[in-house]
Amino acid sequence: MVTQLQSTTQTEIIYPDCDGQPMANNTEQFDWIVIIKQNLEWLFADDENVFVAGDLFWYPVEGKPKIVNAPDVMVVLGRPQGKRLSYKQWEEENISPQVVFEILSPSNSRDEMDRKLIFYDRHGVEEYYIYNPDLNELRGWLRGEDGLDAIAFMANWVSPRLHIRFDLSGDKLQIYRPDGEAFSTYLEIERRRSQAEEALQQERRRSQLLAERLREMGINPDEL
Repeated sequence: MVTQLQSTTQTEIIYPDCDGQPMANNTEQFDWIVIIKQNLEWLFADDENVFVAGDLFWYPVEGKPKIVNAPDVMVVLGRPQGKRLSYKQWEEENISPQVVFEILSPSNSRDEMDRKLIFYDRHGVEEYYIYNPDLNELRGWLRGEDGLDAIAFMANWVSPRLHIRFDLSGDKLQIYRPDGEAFSTYLEIERRRSQAEEALQQERRRSQLLAERLREMGINPDEL
């Protein structure tokens, strides 16, 4: 009797890390994505167990690569910082992103945003925010007993998870850290740093001039 052995080969499942689409459709959308992502990274820079990403593919279900989304910005509390090609939830202690941001552009359709809301609701997001820069309109959802519920009033809303505050009183959204400092662009931060450095240099020059005048008067400034 001849026993025939059948060999089975398991097809490797591919989880793409890119779809060939641009991160943003216009400069304003891109700027907002960068501002929110970088400021959140700075906010949690000292906490190694907070992962912040922008436009990263999130796969919530193992073996189902078609179930995927790439939030403009997402925050995962309880997962380490570090590089990832994609966020495969089953490799991350099955922790889903708790907070997600989307920045609207004219190309975003209502159907697309409705599908994203369903995706985030179904896969455990606790806070979901959509900002429309053109209208200066911010919408938000917070997880309740039955899923994501729309937040009625977003003016001065404070994120329960991130403790950041959203201010819509001006002509554009302003986000504040828990310490009251506003989210800033890299250019704004660099400008403030340069101004502070210039002020320090001016103070040093004034101190040097004062010391020289005191020495001319026969006074040792080190003894004062």
